[in-house]
Order: sequence, then structure tokens, then C-alpha cells
Amino acid sequence: MTATAEPIAATENRRSEGVPTLAARGITKDFGTLRANDNVDFAINPGEIHALLGENGAGKSTLVKILYGSLQPTAGTIHWEGRPVSIPSPAAARRLGIGMVFQHFSLFDALTVAENISLALVGGGGAMPALKQKIERVSAEYGLPLNPNAIVADLSVGQRQRVEIVRCLLQEPRLIIMDEPTSVLTPQEADDLFVTLRRLASEGCSVLYISHRLEEVRSICHHATILRHGKVVAECDPQQETAARIASLMVGEEVRELKPPDPVPESAPVRIALSHVSRPPAHVFAVALKDVSLEVRAGEIVSIAGVAGNGQDELFDVLSGEARASEGTIVIDGVDCTRRGVNHRRRLNAAFVPEERLGHGAVPRFRLSENVVLTRHGTREGLVKSGVVDYGGARAIVGEVGDAFDVRKGAPDPEANALSGGNLQKFVVGREYDRKPGVFVVSQPTWGVDAGAAATIRQALIDLARSGSAVLVISQDLDEIFEISDRIAVMSHGRLSTPREAGTISREEIGLLMTGIDDGVKGAADAG
Repeated sequence: MTATAEPIAATENRRSEGVPTLAARGITKDFGTLRANDNVDFAINPGEIHALLGENGAGKSTLVKILYGSLQPTAGTIHWEGRPVSIPSPAAARRLGIGMVFQHFSLFDALTVAENISLALVGGGGAMPALKQKIERVSAEYGLPLNPNAIVADLSVGQRQRVEIVRCLLQEPRLIIMDEPTSVLTPQEADDLFVTLRRLASEGCSVLYISHRLEEVRSICHHATILRHGKVVAECDPQQETAARIASLMVGEEVRELKPPDPVPESAPVRIALSHVSRPPAHVFAVALKDVSLEVRAGEIVSIAGVAGNGQDELFDVLSGEARASEGTIVIDGVDCTRRGVNHRRRLNAAFVPEERLGHGAVPRFRLSENVVLTRHGTREGLVKSGVVDYGGARAIVGEVGDAFDVRKGAPDPEANALSGGNLQKFVVGREYDRKPGVFVVSQPTWGVDAGAAATIRQALIDLARSGSAVLVISQDLDEIFEISDRIAVMSHGRLSTPREAGTISREEIGLLMTGIDDGVKGAADAG
């Protein structure tokens, strides 16, 4: 049966009878011999914010794609307000009343807000003047004010998400699927989003909410379905559970509690120092670094928070030596390496983990052992002796990293592109950690990994700092930042705020710093 909308009267009758907005019954999806969803049952009621949780590879993405019509199930049925339907395409899902706000925005930078929204609406949403009025009315009504004439390239990340949500709302959905909606938002923008979601739920709209941030799930979700290895393993009221309990249900075992870092004495030596570092934008979409100063001492973890696109990538490139600062200095263990490249900094026993795992952190078509050789070339623990590559030693490192970080490889030494995103992240972090670097710079260390693996990586960073290393973390995950950091700074519009002791700064203050409206954002501030 093709997805079509019912008359409003029939829909209201079904709601009054307590019929779920959507119910999945026995959903199974096979990809060859791999079973991604295995007899999945769950239901979302009208006015319910329902969390779909699970570690990487649990089957969440596959299930959502089935519900939105991007994939067809191998077996099972979908019921929409009590009646069986098939959803052959996303267009059919939208006609039925299912909308989706994707984690990665699907907007054209060169077009206006109204033009982007028009592209998603049947018939373009009608005449442009009327559509602009409707955008202004609906966005204001739901606390998501937008200027329909604004160019998307000029919008902040939070404003771009508003465009995605308003575009979805103009299709009058009865179920909205939201995939990691707060991953790029400031705390204040996330709070605004929660107000909007609660408003939609109060009006009878259902929300399927996918997030790895368990505290926010506990705050706003009425119910949770937890997947593991493609199967439903638990359902719960998240507001009645602890985040640790939910995490243990996701991974199937108790998630290790972190041992907090030791206090860092003020006398500890500075291992990496940036002084008044600036760099102009490398291209039209890049961000200029403006007078950035920072020191990280032995035994210390300093974390840099911020909304994506505020200069974090540019700062990482300057730190690693992939890009050169136009002004200022960078000193590692007393050696000025401002004009030196990546290999020189590695020889100073510095290690770097970029945000992009595949292509930047690892060569996709190289085996894991070959990727190990690449980042150790020319270092004190190099694997090339007299022109001969010690692949046996490299494979031994692959095995050690796999055991320590639970890298699920499927083969002893596969190509990097054969690993899932989460497993490749664990490998790349573990590969650099295994060098026991004196300076460790890591961007988004737990991006895309499950709760258990995240705890392993975070504890590894703490242990490395305890051993006397200086650890600099760039992360968008505030939970992570507060869990592991000695000091916290914020990147906004290419400037770095004065680092603060982790126990003396609140999420609200970080949110203000993220917007760049706080006086604390200044590059030339005292970094110590």
C-alpha cells in the first residue's frame, strides 16, 4: 500500500483511540550476509519525544532510512496511525507526514533562506512573496526567527539548523525524525531547540530523537528504544534512568568510570606554547586565526570548545605544521617550530589526530600496518631501518592498538577503509597514543564512537597526561570537555578565549563565549 495521507477526521479519531503515530513490526534488513536490523518492534505515540539509542553499528541509521523511505526492509511492516503502509521513497514519507532534519545540513550556501526552503516544498511552496511571509510567521511562532532574504552562507550553524527545521515544519509533518540535532549547537541554541520540540509535542506532533548525548535525552525524551547489534534490547523511560544505566544498556556492559586527572602543579613545565599566532584565511570558506595565545603544561589536559567552523580546523593545521602561521610563534618543549612541518614536530615527540579520520587521519587503501609506518617515519620509534620497512613490528603495533582500544577489524591487518567510522577512530587515536607522545593534539577524539569506546579513549587521554604529557583536545562535546579537562578555552570567529579552570566555568558561560559576545574572547589574553 502506497503512503498517502488520511482525511483529518479519520486521523483525529485514531489519535483519540490511542493509536501510535508510527509502529514498526518485525523490521528486518539484510545486506548480503549482514543483518543490520533484526525483527525490530517499536512504536511512537502522538505528542511523544521518543529516543532511538544505540552504539555505532547498532542499526539506528538503517532503521531510520527505512522509516524515511530511503531503504526498503527485507521483512516486516510499518503501520501509520493504525494502518499498514509501504514507504517507497522519501517523497512518499513526506506526503505521509514524516519529516526529517539531518545531522549534516542539505542547504545551498549561495541561495537565500526562502530559496532553499522552496526547493523542498511541493510546487516550490507557491509564490515567493507568500512563501516568505509564511516562513516569517511559522519561524516566529515556533521561536525560530528567520530572515527569508538572508543568504545561507552568512548564517551561523545554529541559524542553518533553524532553516532545516522550518523547512520541515512547512511540510506539516506529524512525525519529525531528528538526527544528532544538537551536535553543532551552543548550549543556548540547544535549549531553544528543546523549547521548540516540547511545543511541537504539546501540539500532538511526534519526534523521533537520535542522540549520543544521554543527559539531554534524559531531559526531553518521554521514552527510549535501545538497539544493540540490530535488535531491540531494552525500552525505558529515560527520565527515570541514570545516564550510566542507559549507556550500559547500549553497550551491554557497565561503562567504566573515569579516574579523574591529578591536579597539575603550577611549577609544571610548559610543553607547548602558542604566542600571538595569526593566519589569514586560506580560502573563501576558511576562518582567519586572530592573535591566538595558549600554553599547555606537562600533566595537563586543556580543551578547546566551540561551534564547528570557528577556526578549530585552522588552529589544528597550524599546530600540526600542515599550515604556517603568518604571525606569532609555536614552541614545543623549548624548540621554536613555527616554520617547521609535521615531520619535524613528530621528531619532537608530538602527535596529532585530525578530525577527519579517513583521508586525513589514515590513507583509505593502505593497510593499518602501512598507516602505522607512515606516522612513525623519521621518529625515534621509526619502523624503517636502513631502507627496510619493519612490517612485522607495524603489524604488532596494530594488534596492540586493537586489543587496547577494542578495534574490531574483521581481519588481522585490513585496509583502513574496511573499518567502520567508529573503529577507524579508535585505531587512529590508539596508533598515536601508542607512541606515548610528550605533546598530544587531538581533534574530536570520540566523534562517532559508542559510550564504552568513548570512556576508553577519554581514560587514555587522562592516563597520558598523568604520565607527564601535555594534551590539547579540540571538541564540540561539552560533556566530554568537562569530564576530562583541567582548563577550558573557547574558539569563536578565529579567536581563543582566556583558558579557565574547568571547575570555575559553567556551560552557560561557555555558550556566551561561543557566540563571541563575551569580553573573555581575545587572542592576546594571558594564557597561563
